[in-house]
Formats: sequence, structure tokens, C-alpha cells
Amino acid sequence: MKWPVRELDRQEFPPLLSEIPGPPGRLWLRGELPPPGHKCLAVVGSRAITGYGRQACKTLIGGLAGYPVSIVSGLALGTDAAAHEAALDAGLHTLAIPGSGIEDDVLYPSTNRGLAKRILEAGGGLMSEFPPDSRATRWGFPKRNRIMAGIADAVLVIEAGERSGTLITARLAGEYNRELLCVPHEIGSPHGFGSHLFIRLGAELVSDPKHILEALRLKPREESGEAPPELEGAEREIYDLLEEPAAHDEIIRALRLEAKEALAALVMLELRGVLKKEFGKWRRM
Repeated sequence: MKWPVRELDRQEFPPLLSEIPGPPGRLWLRGELPPPGHKCLAVVGSRAITGYGRQACKTLIGGLAGYPVSIVSGLALGTDAAAHEAALDAGLHTLAIPGSGIEDDVLYPSTNRGLAKRILEAGGGLMSEFPPDSRATRWGFPKRNRIMAGIADAVLVIEAGERSGTLITARLAGEYNRELLCVPHEIGSPHGFGSHLFIRLGAELVSDPKHILEALRLKPREESGEAPPELEGAEREIYDLLEEPAAHDEIIRALRLEAKEALAALVMLELRGVLKKEFGKWRRM
């Protein structure tokens, strides 16, 4: 399938962009913008993402499954790619804003062109203020960062070293009056420099998907009174069983499931934000 590039009319621009200094004059899009009513969470961090950062990305974004949230990032290597992939795994809309045009042959970085295709296939989008055939330039990335911060209701910093470009986006979030959320790191970790700096300056510490929902002013399911998502087969059996928390082995014995089937169902329920594992037991979110 071919996803054509189209220039957005001014009235189609994401509304929060009109609030920032020097908003873009033109925007090009392939695919779809965030659906109306969705909150936008910009996710930023190091290109050299650590295993800890990747797991934090997967856990926090996976916990937003089923909520009206769109994940915005820059398609770069490392954290950006991990954020887009976590959004796809969770069934969330995701919008990539690269530091280049959005035609296939100039999309930067070239190693993530396959990821860009997956984003489009899943109903997400690619957007840029650079003409569609523009190649990436060094000065284009700071301009891209201001759009990421400007479109977002909140900005989540996963990792940022002392000289990371992520610090620019985090600073812009403060200037634009966006919620700034930061993942804490081990004391002394150079990858936690940016997060710890901004937490000291008043950013919100994030260690659970609920913290993001609070920042986006979305009620968790148990508070909103909404029914759980439609579940079938082993997923429904497990959900119904867990009126009280239970360990993995207890679930298998109670439902007489194959270990592989139970594990697959539990992983999917966790990714969709329905279940969470704490202290060795699974419980409803």
C-alpha cells in the first residue's frame, strides 16, 4: 500500500502547535494524525538506549493500552524507536516526526524506514514541517524537537546524558507549559543525568503508567468505572479469576491451562494495561 504525502490545511494543524513561539508555517503528513480527543505524549531519550530504558519504555507505554493516548516521537534510533515500537505493541496510535522530509527515499534514519512503514500500516502517521523530499540536516533536529514538545500534552524523558539533545526538548516542554515527566535512574548512572536534573527542578517523577495518566488527566479504569476491554478465551478466564491477586502457578492450576498458553495470555493482558505483576502475583489494574 502507498501512503501519499499531503500538505495539511491550516485548520488541520494540531491545535496545541498554535500556542508555541514560531509555530510551523507548513506541515506535511503521511497516514493519520492523532484521533480527535486523544492526548499526545511525546517520548524522548538517548539514541544509545540502555536495557533499563528500553524496559521502562515498554512498561510505561504498554500500561497506556486502551486509553485515548497517542505516542509522539522522532523516529530516531534508540529511545524514539523503542517508544514507537512499544506503542505499536500496545495498540496505541503513534506519530513520528523525523528531522527530515517524509518521502521514503529521504526518511531519516534509513534504518528505521521499516519501522515507519509499520507505523503507517497500523494507522499511525509521519509528519514534518520540512518539504517531503528534504534530507536531514544538523539544524533540522532542534526545529523538529520544538514541534514534538509543542504538539504534546506531556513530554516523557526516558534517558538523557549530560550532553543529550533530549535536554533541549525537555527545556522546551517547560517553556511551552507542558507537563514534564521523567523516569528515575540508579544513583550515579550517566544515563539518568537529564531525568534527575529536571526532577530536582520540579518535573514529575514517573515510575508507573498511572503517573502518566494523572499528568494527562485521564482516569485509570478502576476509578472511571469503565468495563474491562472485550476479552476472549484464556485472557477472559484469567481476568475473571483474578478478583484476588494470584501467582502464575496458581493461575495455571486453577484454570488447567498449558504453561505456554497462560504466559502468552498474561503478557497480552499486561501489554494492554489490564493486569500488572507485583510481588510475584498478578492483579487487575
